[in-house]
Amino acid sequence: MPARDLTLLQDAAREAGDIALRYWRQDPQAWDKGGGAGPVSEADLAVNAHLETVFRAARPDYGWLSEESPDEPSRLDAAHCFIIDPIDGTRSFLDGQEGFSISLAIATGERITAAVVHLPARGLTYTAVADGPALLNGAAIAPADHPMQNATVLAGKPSFDPAFWRNGVPGLRREFRPSLAWRLCLVAEGRFNAALSTRAAWEWDIAAGSLIAERAGCVATELSGRPLRFNRAKPLSDGMVVAAPGLHGQLIAALRPLPSTGFPG
Repeated sequence: MPARDLTLLQDAAREAGDIALRYWRQDPQAWDKGGGAGPVSEADLAVNAHLETVFRAARPDYGWLSEESPDEPSRLDAAHCFIIDPIDGTRSFLDGQEGFSISLAIATGERITAAVVHLPARGLTYTAVADGPALLNGAAIAPADHPMQNATVLAGKPSFDPAFWRNGVPGLRREFRPSLAWRLCLVAEGRFNAALSTRAAWEWDIAAGSLIAERAGCVATELSGRPLRFNRAKPLSDGMVVAAPGLHGQLIAALRPLPSTGFPG
C-alpha cells in the first residue's frame, strides 16, 4: 500500500507543481490570513482544490488535513490520512523566489508512511515510503553527520535565542530556507547538518519532510526528543529537531527544558 500511495502522491505533486507555476511570478492575488498565520494566495487555494479532488476520488476512505482546508474531525477516525501543504513557503512564492515546495504525506495511524516534497521551480522531487530509501529525483540520499561545533543548522532567528539553550547558543552556523519541508529534505541529502524549530510546528509543514529525513538516516523528533506523531486532534508538534544521529543527540542535550512548560516559548 505505501508504494501505491507514493505513486499517487508523485503524480499529484507534478500536477500541483504545474498549477503553482501558472501563478508564479504572475502577481497572483494574495491576502493575510490574520492571527499570525501568514499570507495565502489564489495559487495556494487552486493547488489545494486540485489535490483534494484528486485524492478524495482516489482514496475516499482516507482522512484529509490541509493547511488551506477547514479541519475535519472525521479524519481522526480514518486509518489513513492525507497531510497536505499545497504551497509551503508562500512568502517565497509571492516574492518570485524558487524555494517553495508542495508537501504531500500520508499518515497511517500516527506515523507517516508515504511522502513527497516537490519544488517545481527547481525541478526537485524528494520521496520516501516507510520501508524504503529516501530519494531525490530517483537517487538515494543520506545525511552528513557533524560535530555540533560549526554545524550548519537550518532555523529561524528565534531558535538561536539563548533562552532555549542550557549553556548559551553553541557554536552553530545558522542558515535559512523559506520552506520548512525543504529544510528537512536538505538535511536528508547532507547539504546542511540539522534543521531546528523551537516554535510549535504544524503537521502539514513537517509530515512529508520528516519521513524523507528519517528514511535517509536522520533522527526526527520534537524538541524534547519524543518521536513525532501525526494526525492528532491538535495538529501541532512541540518544535522539531532533525539531524543525523550523533548531532541530533548533541542538540537535544544542549537544548534547555523548562519544568513548567517543557520548553521555553
